[in-house]
Amino acid sequence: MVGFILWLLLFIVCWPIALLALVLYPVVWLLMLPFRLVGITVTAVFATLGALLMLPARVLRGRPA
Repeated sequence: MVGFILWLLLFIVCWPIALLALVLYPVVWLLMLPFRLVGITVTAVFATLGALLMLPARVLRGRPA
């Protein structure tokens, strides 16, 4: 909602830039998509490594009472 309000404000102040932003937004989103996928993958790899490193401590701790 905030993004839409900011776009409306930009549309009132300078409508050609607002229309250009409206047209270029899908293109920029498509260009950024591979970087998001790499970020998700890197986060998942680090979470897996962290879980593997903490596994011995979790096993030795046992069940909670």
